[in-house]
Formats: sequence, structure tokens, C-alpha cells
Amino acid sequence: MPGKLKVKIVAGRHLPVMDRASDLTDAFVEVKFGNTTFKTDVYPKSLNPQWNSEWFKFEVDDEDLQDEPLQITVLDHDTYSANDAIGKVYIDIDPLLYSEAATVISGWFPIYDTIHGIRGEINVVVKVDLFNDLNRFRQSSCGVKFFCTTSIPKCYRAVVIHGFVEELVVNEDPEYQWIDRIRTPRASNEARQRLISLMSGELQRKIGLKVLEMRGNAVVGYLQCFDLEGESGLVVRAIGTACTLDKISNTAFLPACNSPSKEMKEIPFNEDPNPNTHSSGPSTPLKNQTYSFSPSKSYSRQSSSSDTDLSLTPKTGMGSGSAGKEGGPFKALLRQQTQTALEQREFPFFTLTAFPPGFLVHVGGVVSARSVKLLDRIHNPDEPETRDAWWAEIRQEIKSHAKALGCHAVVGYSESTSICEEVCILSASGTAAVLNPRFLQDGTMEGCLEQRTEETSPLGCGFCHIPYDELNMPFPAHLTYCYNCRKQKVPDVLFTTIDLPTEAMVIGKGCLIQARLCRLKKKAQAEANATSISNLLPFMEYEVHTQLMNKLKLKGMNALFGLRIQITVGENMLMGLASATGVYLTALPTPGGIQIAGKTPNDGTYEQHISHMQKKINDTIAKNKELYDINPPEIPEEIIGSPFPEPRQRSRLLRSQSESSDEVMELDLSHGKKDAFVLEIDDTDAMEDVHSLLTDVPPPPGFYSCNTEIMPGINNWTSDIQMFTSVRVSRLSNINLTNQTLNKNFNDLCENLLKSLYFKLRSMIPCCLCHVNFTVALPEDEVIQVTVTAVAITFDKNQALQTSKVPAAEKTLQRASTDNEEQLQFPLELCSDPLVSQPFSPAKAASLDKASPLAEGHLRHRSIPSCTNSSVSVVKMTPLSFIPRAKITKYLGIINMFFIRETTSLREEGGVSGFLHAFIAEVFAMVRAHVAALGGNAVVSYIMKQCVFMENPNKNQAQCLINVSGDAVIVVRESELEMVPVQPSAPVSQPTSAGGDVTT
Repeated sequence: MPGKLKVKIVAGRHLPVMDRASDLTDAFVEVKFGNTTFKTDVYPKSLNPQWNSEWFKFEVDDEDLQDEPLQITVLDHDTYSANDAIGKVYIDIDPLLYSEAATVISGWFPIYDTIHGIRGEINVVVKVDLFNDLNRFRQSSCGVKFFCTTSIPKCYRAVVIHGFVEELVVNEDPEYQWIDRIRTPRASNEARQRLISLMSGELQRKIGLKVLEMRGNAVVGYLQCFDLEGESGLVVRAIGTACTLDKISNTAFLPACNSPSKEMKEIPFNEDPNPNTHSSGPSTPLKNQTYSFSPSKSYSRQSSSSDTDLSLTPKTGMGSGSAGKEGGPFKALLRQQTQTALEQREFPFFTLTAFPPGFLVHVGGVVSARSVKLLDRIHNPDEPETRDAWWAEIRQEIKSHAKALGCHAVVGYSESTSICEEVCILSASGTAAVLNPRFLQDGTMEGCLEQRTEETSPLGCGFCHIPYDELNMPFPAHLTYCYNCRKQKVPDVLFTTIDLPTEAMVIGKGCLIQARLCRLKKKAQAEANATSISNLLPFMEYEVHTQLMNKLKLKGMNALFGLRIQITVGENMLMGLASATGVYLTALPTPGGIQIAGKTPNDGTYEQHISHMQKKINDTIAKNKELYDINPPEIPEEIIGSPFPEPRQRSRLLRSQSESSDEVMELDLSHGKKDAFVLEIDDTDAMEDVHSLLTDVPPPPGFYSCNTEIMPGINNWTSDIQMFTSVRVSRLSNINLTNQTLNKNFNDLCENLLKSLYFKLRSMIPCCLCHVNFTVALPEDEVIQVTVTAVAITFDKNQALQTSKVPAAEKTLQRASTDNEEQLQFPLELCSDPLVSQPFSPAKAASLDKASPLAEGHLRHRSIPSCTNSSVSVVKMTPLSFIPRAKITKYLGIINMFFIRETTSLREEGGVSGFLHAFIAEVFAMVRAHVAALGGNAVVSYIMKQCVFMENPNKNQAQCLINVSGDAVIVVRESELEMVPVQPSAPVSQPTSAGGDVTT
């Protein structure tokens, strides 16, 4: 499908002074695409040139349109010397290649320089004309839509969900080429930015080709990451879920369907011609609808090779769907039918975290795998086969873990890496699950079997029921009958990486729960270093999970959602950070208390200390239950029934399976009528663990926090939202640190960061910090970097919070008026505030959801309407997949941008905090400009996937790399839906990309 790219350079403004004699600039523009370059005329002696050039036309193939970015370079003309570079603009053409995409990119783009930052703006108009090409061997994937959101996009319905797609590309890092020794830092940074843009486009095109082979038209949950491997190369990899999506017409929308509780009204799935009228549970519009699920192929590089033994399923003809032994338990029948339906398919992975009611039959729990690799052992660094084999091993291990849990799919799947010199830690995690066979495209279930599935697995608790055989459990667990249906068995706690299902029955509100861990390691090289890290990883994971379990019990809750565990490797330490949202599920048993036990010496003072701590823990549990409104009804034990098998019998079963002849001493876990979680105190480390439980300070009154999109228990959101990003860079002091002191200081660092956010957001009380995303990096020796991105959403304090047992799908949003037109128009942290009493000396930096200060004063006091009726709009940014009290009418494409910023005058720019704050503000400005040029007014599912800061204090130098992504959309507010009909919005020209974040 060859095409024609047309570019017009209109004007520039606010250019820097390049001629010291006249304090003006002789600017001209170079427009480059591929190997073709055009130039405008020189506009002499002006800081606001008006070029109004002719249309520059590029005739290129459509695969080049996907791979190559449009490169616009603004230069200052010099007669007797080389032209001076002012800055560059990279424009991704891919959003113009969809069938229903925007027809033009037009607007003001910030001119960015990797040394000086934003240096003015340029007005550009870009158009693309594509010609139909029926060549089946073409290498382009034009027409495949990409979405960062991890749920079905709001204005689409899923026709088929095909399965998992992945790809990676490798190239040599320009930073480590021999020519880098003789070229300028600007040239090196620009070479790196351009290469990453090329690799990103190539990667997206290759994944699109795989989707087309699967007969899909979209990738949902698209996650692209960069691995900076140093001399081994630069890797760009991505994963996603291939789907076939169908656009919902405007008449299918109901007003205000993009709020978290009203999103279920959008009908995002195919209608079922034979709706099931026998389903139980709360009635929702989705109950009588289905959508197809077809994991027929999990496209990866290995799936096309001859050695395709990655799947655990046999590769024979399609099974007949036998129902198993007659008269057997229905649960075994369902499991066997599901296995038969998936007999000939690759093991399905899903990057989605939100699903329709009834899609998840059972959730087994979190499955994860990690592997330590040496980069210098790669035989051919420029080839991707070695890295493909590494990830294939990880996915194979994930599959085996899920199979051991009796599950046939993994949902909420993600992959990450941590690299330090030649050592790389590969990590993958997800949630093992059993999917409803009714959603299989080629499912073999009978109609009556589908009805029995609905009847035996109520929507409110069915996903909590165990999928594995209780007589042959893969791990010791205490099982009880479900507290809702009292028919199936459920575990005492549930860990997942997905969002809280909309049909889940909860009591009270949720809260953010974090586990933090540091472990020192000896400095070593090559294989010795990798071996020491491999030996530490299992113990770190165990301790992180122990912390999560302890803190979950301390909160009086019994389930974790949105679990994300990050293990970061440095030169002399390993750091672990786990974040999740704790909730109280009514289907699971009430958590018991925490009981301190163990070997205590015959010392009265020590016993008194233990008793005091036990009392403090009990008081903390009681306060947390009151704070989060956790008041479950008391249910007599004889109604629920006793778990089977009994604890002692189950222990004997586990011992026989492990062929162990040693007698296992069992602790008495009875604590009144409930089982207590026992913390055994046998050394100093265990005592430190108990102390760490009590150091987490709850949020101030009026604040709540979670790392999922929706906070359970709060139902009256308003349209007042504020996104923010905060970065703290801390340098270790020159003292001998132990694991205990390092843990304490890392814990204090994270707690102080949260406290500072609460303080800066105090004007928004009452509010909730949603989608809190922490990232830890160890960029240099003795340097710790913590980055957090979240969005603060206010709710109406005049209405009572949701504290009763109500499904999340039935919660409604009620509009509340906004008190202030402007919220937090000041930076969170602008100055360095050393902690004198700690062995850390942190330099802090943060940035609000606010653009660069080019024209900040111009827009600060203006109340700007939100959407289509205005030619000027401030682009809202949020990590959520929706905007409260608004409806997404159109997705314009994915925003995926990579920036490098370097300075040789760090102290003059305000130190670390001033440098980082200015850089993040510039990133926001450039993202807003690209979205506005597409005709959008919001970015949803925004994520800062990488933020690497490197500093050389002795030379006054610093460098930072940031990678951001999100979905550019057009949103219409609920109030505007009632006044004007929704019409497709034409691209608008935004007068500035750097306005303040004005809330109306």
C-alpha cells in the first residue's frame, strides 16, 4: 500500500536568540523522512518566523510510514560557519494510518533540544494519502489499532480475543559506538533518540503483522519497554493482547458511560442472540451478552519455527470434548471440558487486567518467574534469538505454575527487566485463571452446561473458588466454604495482579499496601555476581510475600489486587518493592489476628516487651477496621462448614508427596474462634519485621490511596482530577550499612514521599490517589531513585461513603460541583531538603500534571471549556483508562515517546530537583502538543515506563532518559452530552502546548 506524505511548515514562535549581535535568529527548517530531505527558505532576523512553505511531498511505502518518524529540524543560518541547531521535532505518522483515524496532524509542536530543552514552537501540518494494495506479501500492518489500556476500549466491543502477541528488536546502542568518542553529546543523544524511534516503529509494525495473521485488527494492553544493555546492545520489546474490535456507534452509547461504575453500560461485547436467563447474581447489562475468546495462536517468534514444544498442550487433532466420568463432580466435569476446549491451542496469556462479569470462572493466584542472565554470554548481540529463548523459558515456567494451580490461562500478565552492567534479571508475573468456556469461540460446552456454570458459580463469588483439587493442593492452604454461596471452597487469602472484578462483593474501602525490602550483596564480576543474585532472589521473594501477608492481616483484609512486584539490581544491593490494593472480599473468611510467638528467654523485660507489641498490633488491627469500615457480619461456623481436608490431614498429604520422613511440628494456630497468623520471633531480624509492621502510617484524614483504577468503597467521584509525577534521587552516606538500617531508610524514603504528596494535595481533600505506580531504580553505585505516578480524584464529602456489601458494578457516580477552578498550580517539590538524621541525603524533584512554563501565565487565569466546541483546549492526562464524569468518543492513536535530556550546568539549573522538574514538565508539554495536533483533548492510560537519572556531581553533569506512553482520545463531558449532540471533532490548532492545567 504505497502512500504519499505531505508536510507543510507554517510558522514558528518564541525561538531563542542565536545571533548575539542582533538578538534575533535567521531560522530555517529541514524536513526529513527516510533518505529524502527538504528545506524551507531562511526567514531572516525574527524570533517568530512565518515560513508558509509549499507542500513537501514524500512518496514512500506504507511500511516506511510505520517505521520512520517524520523528523523536523530547526536551524539558524550562518553565512561563514556551520549552521547552528536550534532543536528537533519527531512526529509519529502511525495515528494517520487507521481506517477511522484523523485525516491530518496540525498544531504547534515544542522544538526540543537534548541539551537546552524546549526552545520555542513550530506550527506543522501533516497529511497522508494511502493507496490500496492487495499484495498479500506486503510487510506493513496499516490499519491495526494499538491501545495502552488494559481493558476493552470504552467505545469498542470485542468480537474476538485472539491471544498473546510479542516481539523484540535489537540494535547497537549509539552511546557505545566508537564514533561516540569524537561526536558531541547533542549528536550522540539525537542519534539515540532517532534509533529508538525507528526501532519502536519497526516493533509496532511487526506486532501488527502478527495480529493480521491472527485475523485481528487491534492490540489491547500494549506494553513497550526499552532495555539499555550497554555494550550488548539496545533492545525494544513489546507484549499485548490481539483482538478483533468493532466500533460502537454513537447511538449505542448511554450518557456518561466512562465513569468507573457506569462503564458497564457501553456494551463492549457482542450481544448473545440466546441470552441466558438462568444466571444468578446482580443483574447488569453485560449479563446477557457474550464475546468470543479465541486463543488459537499465541504468536511469538518461536511459534513459527520447527521446534514448537513451548506449549504444554499436546499437538494432535481437536478433541471431542468428552465430559469425563459419568456421575463425577460437576467441578471436575467443567475442568475437563475446559481442558478439552483448549487442547489444541497455545497456552493463552492476556495483558488485560479488567474483564466482563462471568469471564473469570476461577482465579488460582499469582504466578511469577525470574531468571538471571549474563549479557556478555550472548554470542551475537545484534540478533534477537538468544533473548527470545530467554523469554520463552520464563513463559514456559509461568505456564507450568498455572497448570499446577489447575488453570489454563494467565491474565494480568506483564514482563520486566532489571539490568546492572552485565547482569540482567528477567521477571514475568500474572494471575492463573480458569476462563468461562462459554466465551470460547470454538467452545465444546453444551447449552445446559453453560447454564449450570452460571448457577453453580455466582458472579459475586465464583472467581474466588479454588480451581485446583483440594485433595492434591500445590501448596499448603487453609480452605473454607465460600461465605456467599456456601457451596465451593475458597482460600483464606487471595493474591492477584488484575483489577478488582466489577461483580466482586466487598465490604468497606480498600487501601494501598506496600512491601519494601533491601539486601546488600558483595561486589563481584560476571558469573560470580550472577550466582550471588540468583541465591538471593528466592529469599527476597519469600520475605516480600511475608510482608504483604503480614500487612494484609494488619489491615483486617483478605485479598490483594493489582499486585506488582519489582526486583531491582544494583552494584552492591538488591531492592524489592511490591504494591497492591488490599480489600475485604465477602466470599473469603474473616482474617484472624496476628499472634507473636516463638522462643522467648526467661526474661521478664523481654516478655513484657513482647506483650506490649502484641497489644499494639491488636490495637492497630482494630483501628484499621474502623478506618476502612470493615464490619463483616458474624456467621456461625456450623453454617459455613468445616474445611476439608483438615489441617493435620493436609499436612500428612503434603509430607507424603514430598517423600519426607521427618516429623513436622505443627503450631497451634487457634486464636479464639478464628485462626491467627503467627509471627515466630527467633532472632533479631524477625523482631525487626514486627517493628516494620507498625511503621506504616495511615493516610491523613480525607485521603485514600490504591494502585488500581477504582477504589473499592468510594462511589461518589467528581470530575476534579489531578495527575502528578514525583521523583526522588537519594545518595547513600559513607557509612557501613546493614540490611536492617538499609531497610529502615528505604521504608522511610517511600513513606516520606507519600507524606509529601498528601501535604501538597491537601487542597483537594477529600480525595483518593488512584493508580499509584511506584518504580525503583539503582542507576549508579550508592544512588537510589524512586518514581511515583498517580492521579488524585476528589469525591463528594457530603455524601456517605459506600460501606455495605454492594457489588462494584452497581456503584453509581454522582456529580459534585468543583470548588476551585485551579487545583495545585505549584510544583510538588522544588527544593532539596536533606535529611540530616538519616544516612540518606535525598535530592527531591517532582512535577505536577502541568506543561512547561512557556505560556503558563497566559493560560493560568483562563477558564477553558473542555472539548469540541472550543478551538483551544488543555489536554488532560491521567493514568486511568477513563475520565470521571466524561465519555470517550474516539481513540486517536497511541502516544509512545522517548526523550533524553543532558546538562553540563546542573547546579545552575537548580540542582537535581530543578533539572528533573523542568524535564518532566517539558515531557508533559510535548505529549500534550502531539495529542492536541491529532485533535484530541485527553490522554488516558498514561504511564511513565522508564525514568533513568545519571549524575556526575564532580563535573556538574547529569543525564535523564524518560519513556512515556498513553492513548490519545477525545472526551466529552457529561454536562455537554445533555446540551449538544456528539459530533466527530476535527483537529484543532492549539495555540500553545505549555498551558497550565486548568480544571473547569
